[in-house]
Amino acid sequence: MTAVFPLKLDRVLVRRQSKTVLGPVDLVLDPQGATIVIGPNGSGKTTLLRVMHGIERTSGGTVSWARDDPAKHAFVFQTPIVIRRTVADNLAYPLKLVKTPKDQIAAAVDHWLARIGLLGSRNNQAARLSGGERQKLAIARALIRKPDVLFLDEPCANLDGHATREIEALLHEVAGAGTRLVMATHDMGQARRLARDLVFLLDGKIHESGAADALFAAPGTAELAAFLRGDIVT
Repeated sequence: MTAVFPLKLDRVLVRRQSKTVLGPVDLVLDPQGATIVIGPNGSGKTTLLRVMHGIERTSGGTVSWARDDPAKHAFVFQTPIVIRRTVADNLAYPLKLVKTPKDQIAAAVDHWLARIGLLGSRNNQAARLSGGERQKLAIARALIRKPDVLFLDEPCANLDGHATREIEALLHEVAGAGTRLVMATHDMGQARRLARDLVFLLDGKIHESGAADALFAAPGTAELAAFLRGDIVT
């Protein structure tokens, strides 16, 4: 059980230009499993993840960790960000920032290159990778420092089925090894495959949340039932 949890959001509010885009939100995350955040476009999914990660300024309420250590959580964006360097350099970069010994960096880079199937591309420019390869690299770069929690904002939104399967397999693996996942997705099939817990956002508020299996089987509100059917929910 990781020391940074639980994560508690108490009446959290985000306003932009006098408009409320999130909140008030109350939420508690425990140390285990995968929480999948779903909801219509504009419902506040990305903002919620950014608030939890600490990169979104709140307008009210509190966000508190059992132990607030930014080094213990990482964020993967929908569009993968790569440095204009080689694949290996991209992986090494987070470890160089914290002055990790060179031999440990080399071992970690080799480990993750093998794990994401990019050993043969280690000296290639990262910008030349395919979309799926760039996203796998971004996830590996986030995981190389062994965070306790990984936030992912629709990481498979622009990928084909093959790349999506590879990334889901990686996420299953790291979640099974103890990394806490909090991920936004628009793909209900993906949510069913990955989620232990489900958070359904609507109009910037948590409309429904709970164990994923139970909510998929018997949504508690008409809005969630409609959303899971693929209907437009406003």
